[in-house]
Amino acid sequence: MIDVSGYELTPEEIDILDHPLVGGIILFTRNYHDQKQLEDLVKHIREVTRNDILLATDHEGGRVQRFRKDFSNIPAMGEISQLLKRHQLDTDSFTRSLGWLMAAELQAFNIDISFAPVLDINGISEVIGDRSFHQSPVQIIKLASQFILGMKDAGMSATGKHFPGHGNVLEDSHVAIPIDRRNKQQIFELDMAIFTEINKQGLLDAVMPAHVIYPDVDDLPAGFSRKWIQQILRTDVGFDGVVFSDDLSMEGAVQMGDIVERAELAISAGCDMVLVCNDPSGAIKVIDGLPSDIAMDDLSVERVSGLKSSSHFDFQTLQKSQQYQDITYTLNSINESREPV
Repeated sequence: MIDVSGYELTPEEIDILDHPLVGGIILFTRNYHDQKQLEDLVKHIREVTRNDILLATDHEGGRVQRFRKDFSNIPAMGEISQLLKRHQLDTDSFTRSLGWLMAAELQAFNIDISFAPVLDINGISEVIGDRSFHQSPVQIIKLASQFILGMKDAGMSATGKHFPGHGNVLEDSHVAIPIDRRNKQQIFELDMAIFTEINKQGLLDAVMPAHVIYPDVDDLPAGFSRKWIQQILRTDVGFDGVVFSDDLSMEGAVQMGDIVERAELAISAGCDMVLVCNDPSGAIKVIDGLPSDIAMDDLSVERVSGLKSSSHFDFQTLQKSQQYQDITYTLNSINESREPV
């Protein structure tokens, strides 16, 4: 999965998107100007890609929301508990409606998935912070489960991140190499228990491992570790969905070698699809430098294909629905109450 540079595809990007190893595109804020432009960009991407492309974005809510103008202002997940109390809202109904709204607005533009929700604990990590639902694993499971059910109501698959948990390590894996020195029991019983329980409910379609080292379990970051992905996640937890690498250009991944070596290691560890973002030359190196005989096995292809959106509606139709009007009215009322009188 790679990215593109702006509002429109460049001739070079069109050539790259026709490469047989390109199976996904992730969109960022730099790819959004307005809804008509987004609609045209998505249509063009799907026209020029050789594969049945998986189109993704990070649209969690709060500070991580890629499209803002004319899209709903989804609150940060860590704000939901406060809003429930302050406005006396029904926990399940409101949280599920937020998941539905986030997913439905993206799918109205033929975007398959948002890499959401964050299942990390709101612990000491500043990069996680209010991206997490709560400090309590019990509350995270309760809120995240409803949010995912809402996503599924809209026809979108859910991606839990960052397995087995990024919330209790201080360093930001975008710019550092985090090491979580807690013992295995603490990690399994606290952070990873969230993923385990939500997977037991059949709600996880995909997982994104953290670029974090947990030395009491393995010396490799989780996203490059056969032990974490194949033994713990696949066998012990029983997860059978898609495993995405986190962005291989992040600082938390650079210790694993050059960008091609990182991709090979992530794939051999068990990732079904690897991400190379914000590094156009790196993306080219990966798709040109991976061994010519490398290919997703049939199971990986089936898994990734299963994440494709099953919904077909446009934004105008969505806006006319009663469900959309109800949740956006609630959100607008909340936002108005924040403004000074």
